[in-house]
Amino acid sequence: MEDLVESILDYIRADYTDYAIMINGEWGSGKTYFWNHKIRDKIETMQLNGKRYKTIYMSLYGISNLEEISKKIFIETTQLMDKNLKKYMDTNGQATIPEYAKTGLDMANFFGVTQNGDKLDYGDFFATDDKVLCFDDLERANVDVIDILGYINNFVEHDHIKTIIICNEKELSTKLKSSNLEMKTFIATYLLDKEGNLVKKTDKPMVERIRDTIEYVFDKANDYERIKEKLIGETFEYAPEFNYIINGILMRYEKYPELIRFLRENTNLIVSTFNKSGTRNLRILKHALNDFKKIFDMVNKAYPNTNHRVMQTMLIFTIAISFEIKAGKVTKDKFININNNEEYKAILVSSRVFMDNRQFYIKEFDNNYYYNFKAEYRFFKFIEIYIRTRIFDMKVFKENMEVIINTIDTDKLPAYKRLLTEEYWKITDDQFDNVVEEVLEDVKNGRIKPIEIVKIFAYFSYFIKRNLINYDVKAIKSVFLNGINIASLTADYCSNVEEELDQISVNEIGPDMDEVVRYFNDVNEKLKDKMYEKMAEEIFKYIPMKMEMFYDRFAKECMNIPIFKYYDVFQMFQRISCASNEDIVTIKEMLAERAKKYTKQIEPEIKNIKKLKQVIDEYIDGKEPTIKIVMLEEFSKELEKIVDLYKPNFLTKKDDV
Repeated sequence: MEDLVESILDYIRADYTDYAIMINGEWGSGKTYFWNHKIRDKIETMQLNGKRYKTIYMSLYGISNLEEISKKIFIETTQLMDKNLKKYMDTNGQATIPEYAKTGLDMANFFGVTQNGDKLDYGDFFATDDKVLCFDDLERANVDVIDILGYINNFVEHDHIKTIIICNEKELSTKLKSSNLEMKTFIATYLLDKEGNLVKKTDKPMVERIRDTIEYVFDKANDYERIKEKLIGETFEYAPEFNYIINGILMRYEKYPELIRFLRENTNLIVSTFNKSGTRNLRILKHALNDFKKIFDMVNKAYPNTNHRVMQTMLIFTIAISFEIKAGKVTKDKFININNNEEYKAILVSSRVFMDNRQFYIKEFDNNYYYNFKAEYRFFKFIEIYIRTRIFDMKVFKENMEVIINTIDTDKLPAYKRLLTEEYWKITDDQFDNVVEEVLEDVKNGRIKPIEIVKIFAYFSYFIKRNLINYDVKAIKSVFLNGINIASLTADYCSNVEEELDQISVNEIGPDMDEVVRYFNDVNEKLKDKMYEKMAEEIFKYIPMKMEMFYDRFAKECMNIPIFKYYDVFQMFQRISCASNEDIVTIKEMLAERAKKYTKQIEPEIKNIKKLKQVIDEYIDGKEPTIKIVMLEEFSKELEKIVDLYKPNFLTKKDDV
């Protein structure tokens, strides 16, 4: 790094130059930090031929025309020439003018405000033989790069001003190729068509032909190389000293004693996690450490005695998941279906024990960032939500922290949870038999949720195959099936079976596992029926006395489920017939809309819909017309239309359409 600094200073020291130099590096790698902390001060302390150099720094980020660059130069040079302004800045230790203040100075000039009695003119500042210009973020300007380089060339070639350009040439190349891509594609297609090459048979794919034509006609990259060759004398590749820069980043937390002490103690963890990210983006690291400050403060405030190892793991996880999401390595939704540390570890255990590669990314994430770092609690849902959504969910935070406090000592975990969330080889030989017996006892007595019993059977089958336990698999299967039965008496319906079973490799265990899964699915269906029966009882009891509550819950909970399947038809009729005429019409319209929108989902209830229509028809048969009778008659007709949706000929026609 010192060699790079000296090379840049040699350029500044040269008596005569008619070229600029370029510092090239990736986004977020600390190029601007390098300028501010390694280069600028050294230039400004140099004195050559009786002159002291002054630096003028300009970010081109968002610049939309060349005039804005002139204004930026004017503002930067104004701060050096205005004695009152310079005196103020020196007194207050101000090195640069804040952007908002520059705007005010710019407008002051626009409205004719004078400096030392004379109106300022941009031209007064162009003959700056004691200045060094630094243009940053070249690739982020909204002006054609060729135009900007041509503009800068005026300073370099004609005025011989020392000029440094900081950029990311990789992104610059992408920008040059992708600008106005739709227009370029249209013109390239038009030219190919005129030449008869659009429909011409060739081994080259159409996409490649269009791309080649675009590069031939609109080769901005060549224009860039030509002007760069003329303007840039030397290009330096910036390879940052990350340890030095990271220490500089940590200095911003010096006024937070507890936090900076923790960060300083764990600098190696920060550097290590940053290196494991495989990026050079210090900007993401800065954001991650800012996020960790919030997490650190919240944990220390609400749970001040949190285990030190847990805090270290939170630091690693915050940095790791920030890089994974913000560096574009994965989609934001990659972690969304993992709800807690237990599920995270279950995925890892399955992938390692059964060699299951369906969750390859999670395994690689863990292997990468937690390599040689042992921690039982490695996934924090509240942190994942915070990084992904920018919302600090207090409810999830408290849930996570309570679990951490209660389970950080794995010896206190129930045996079945140890089996599901630890690699079995971490259980010592003298503990293993006791763990197996304890799990088996819990299964026999139905103390574990049915879906967990299914997962545990996979492990027992595996242990039997490896001769780790001496049981007959058929006998064990019988115990587990009976355990599912007993557990189902107090269990709730499991709505995410596929997601739960994805945590283990059930497909590789064999027919016994298939039988257990099928049995569980049958039991789970009965639990679903039980859940819907309870829901139907709760919701339909609001008819006719509490119709607003009925409408609200029905719309939120029952539109796409066959709820009529789970309620007695005669009770349903009694409730509807006692409702007001207006409510009968409203219910009828609601059912019609629901049937059209969720035809397939509510099909299991159609048998009861037919019965309800029959009961209504029997009731109104032979009765004198009243508004109520007419409304019930219309209700019956609507039910008939719903039933017709499920007739074979109607479904066939619908499929044809």
